[in-house]
Amino acid sequence: MIDFVHLFEAIDGSTKTSVKVAAMLAYLQTAADSDKLFAMAVLMGNKPKRPIRTADLRIWASEESRVPLWLIEESYYVVGDLAETISLILPPKARSVTTDISLRDLFDAIVALRNMAPEEQRKLVTGYWSKLEGTALFLFNKLLTGNLRVGVSRKLVVKAVAQYLGRTEPEVEHRLMGKWSPFDEDMDSLFQDDLQEGKHFLPYPFYLAYALDKDPGELGDMKDWIIEPKLDGIRGQVIVRKGELFVWSRGEDLMTDKFVEFEPLRSVLPDGTVIDGEVIPWKEGKPMDFSVMQTRIGRKNISKNVLAAAPLVMVCYDLLEWEGRDIREWPLHKRRSQLQEILAIFPVGNILKLSSAMSFDSWDLAENYRQDARKHYAEGLMIKHRDSPYEVGRKRGNWWKWKTDPMTIDGVLVYAQSGHGRRANLFTDYTFAVWDQGELVPFTKAYSGLTDKELFTIDNWIKRHTIAKFGPVRSVTPELVFELAFEGINASSRHKSGVALRFPRIVRWRQDKPASEANSKEDLLNLIASKHESIR
Repeated sequence: MIDFVHLFEAIDGSTKTSVKVAAMLAYLQTAADSDKLFAMAVLMGNKPKRPIRTADLRIWASEESRVPLWLIEESYYVVGDLAETISLILPPKARSVTTDISLRDLFDAIVALRNMAPEEQRKLVTGYWSKLEGTALFLFNKLLTGNLRVGVSRKLVVKAVAQYLGRTEPEVEHRLMGKWSPFDEDMDSLFQDDLQEGKHFLPYPFYLAYALDKDPGELGDMKDWIIEPKLDGIRGQVIVRKGELFVWSRGEDLMTDKFVEFEPLRSVLPDGTVIDGEVIPWKEGKPMDFSVMQTRIGRKNISKNVLAAAPLVMVCYDLLEWEGRDIREWPLHKRRSQLQEILAIFPVGNILKLSSAMSFDSWDLAENYRQDARKHYAEGLMIKHRDSPYEVGRKRGNWWKWKTDPMTIDGVLVYAQSGHGRRANLFTDYTFAVWDQGELVPFTKAYSGLTDKELFTIDNWIKRHTIAKFGPVRSVTPELVFELAFEGINASSRHKSGVALRFPRIVRWRQDKPASEANSKEDLLNLIASKHESIR
């Protein structure tokens, strides 16, 4: 485990991607093969679920350290992280045996905790507490709380593994797709076995578009581009191989059992077919709101009533594999032509629909569509070069997303809570309210969008204007106004305000506005009404 501790410290101690990649490569070159997989899993966020109640961890830490429970709670609110708090209050060790514990052993112990009685859990946990110290103790506690995050992106992990194996990054990315388990794999099964034979269920890495950050006129002749509506659903891949059907989301979740509408495709599409597209609810010849999609995602059992209320289709963008051949290097116009032919020949019914290729006489007319995209059940435009291959990850140049402007509302800051990580000692997580018949009603939370300087200023203000404390949450004087942006809004019976926002974030601090001039709940309801009116 000491090798992984040194790797974590190297990654945590630098902001340079080259240093992080070099540290991961050095680890892979020296660590035991069994530990490499577990390290890769942790680095990519594929960590074990929390096996134990955090309330028990607090009690055991209190008794082991002889620190009163109330003081641990107060320390936690200051530190902002339970794993770090416990690491700091446990008594120092006479010696450390970190080097005697493998990462695999640590994972085995954490998984075993799930099936133990509380007394056995405590014995195992405190046993490790007595052996570990410093960063090793912190990492063990982070795994116990289920909150271990390492400061590297998936892309950097792929880069380091590719260098170690002498493979291309797209190939490594493909082999690391899906929710693979380090308990069930080894280096050979992950990187040496034939994918079509042993891993025929795997999707391809998704190609992601960049947000258009320049005048579209700079893209040149519109005839060189395929322009499609940007639909609001779940990006996915439909795979038919070896007589089996697999439906994957972009988040690498296998959704076959939830998207039961696609089951007939197993016997309709030929083996060796992979289609990329957007899974959306579709009824009466048009898309439905994403909120309808959310009613499907969270359900374990899909009843006939649910199927009737929220039927799903895939709007198909691309063809990645045909007759068992990887065709991602084909130019987009050729892949799309083959896709169009497949959808016309095979009896896919209304389950698969070809994405519309839109025609505009000028970029100005495309801009007009973008501005009014919500009226067309879309959230903007996708702009793809006709000759582009299907690449891996987010690449600039060939695929662009040109989204409609977000909706905005001005809300009053009413509650604040400490953040996490480097923000653990600052109040950075905010709750905002709007006016409703003379009272402020909370309607959303947001924590991104402000500069570090603004965060420090607002943190100081919150500490001086706290009205009440509710554990880690502070109620503040309702004075500060912020402009909030969001992609969608819907009525919601689960929220006190009666509304739910999609992807809310802070646009700016409205220091020019008093709280009395913030928006009202009626304004939010009018946004919902206008949205429905615009798409009739």
